Amino acid sequence: MGNDALSAEVDLSHVDYRSVQQSPEFQELRRTHRSFVFPVLTACLVWYFAYVLLAVYAVEFMSTRVFGSVNVAMVLGLAQVVTTFAVTMWYVHYANKRLDPRSEQIREEIETGVFGAESEEVVR
Repeated sequence: MGNDALSAEVDLSHVDYRSVQQSPEFQELRRTHRSFVFPVLTACLVWYFAYVLLAVYAVEFMSTRVFGSVNVAMVLGLAQVVTTFAVTMWYVHYANKRLDPRSEQIREEIETGVFGAESEEVVR
């Protein structure tokens, strides 16, 4: 996948990384990544700060017993951990399905020297 190490034979000294970064393919990859990360990050931060604010300002609510010695704060704290694992698994699935194939294609084009060849031909 995209984390495989480059072989020692590949010479990338000729690559113009600025043009790669400004290419439509790379910009689409960034847009796809950001369209997932920013909304999910926002939701997770809201969820985290809601928990902290509840712990600080709604002490009676958070200390309400659910069963035995377990209270609302403990349940919501555990839900924070579960949320972290769920979001991680969701991102890995998303990256494997949408990000990795695109980044692998860009990487292969860079390594083979094909990347940007179409745009250079148009300019000539």
